[in-house]
Amino acid sequence: MPVETGPQRDLRIALVQGDTIWHDPAGNRRMYGDMIAPLAGDADLVLLPETFTSGFSNEALADAETMDGPTVAWIREQAAKLGAVVSGSVQIRTPEGVFNRLLWASPDGGLRHYDKRHLFRMAREHERYAAGREPITVALHGWRIRPLVCYDLRFPVFIRNRHDAAAARFDYDLLLFVANWPAPRRHAWRTLLRARAIENLCYVAGVNRVGTDGNGHAYAGDSLLADFLGMPLVELDDRPGVVVATASASALAEHRTRFPAHLDADHFALEL
Repeated sequence: MPVETGPQRDLRIALVQGDTIWHDPAGNRRMYGDMIAPLAGDADLVLLPETFTSGFSNEALADAETMDGPTVAWIREQAAKLGAVVSGSVQIRTPEGVFNRLLWASPDGGLRHYDKRHLFRMAREHERYAAGREPITVALHGWRIRPLVCYDLRFPVFIRNRHDAAAARFDYDLLLFVANWPAPRRHAWRTLLRARAIENLCYVAGVNRVGTDGNGHAYAGDSLLADFLGMPLVELDDRPGVVVATASASALAEHRTRFPAHLDADHFALEL
């Protein structure tokens, strides 16, 4: 019987909730850079909102950058300065189209990305952006992490955390969402983040923006880190702010041992 594997140390997660400036990439890089600068040495993972250089705008795709553009260079620079992973999503142009792409920049210079799979048709995102296909799993200090973007939160089958008995491990230990989730649907945001944590026996981090965008949509923030019981360890209000919270490796392991609901889970294959 293989020994169950999982994270061996706690993880410090910084939630960065800003009032993203409409269609101003350079201004947003300066603003978010100032917000995260004090985190050097105090966080392992720094999370920025969805489309943090422009706001959630179909029109912004006309100015979408490439992977050789200033924002990718900036996020890599920030990761090196902070000694932490820095992650958030931006519009990225490729030969296949413009993606709402989550960037995962490591302090050692590594860079991975996830392209938003579920495009928000109510805002016609699916008509203008290309959809991603596969989820990714990234490793950080022994934690297996599944980063996703905003509307993905509503699709639990795509998100489902499966347990590999042969490898004695879960798909992931931390699920994270970067978002531009409007205030009128804040109850859904708060409820679904908690539900994803409970059903997947994992921590969940969700980072949203605040303020009002160029389309007149208001955002209530409500960024949080929830534990495996869906209980918020920290939760922001509707103002800009930065907070660091700790996900406990030992508490997660104890919960999975005490409440092994994964042993009764249904087995399935996901067609993408």
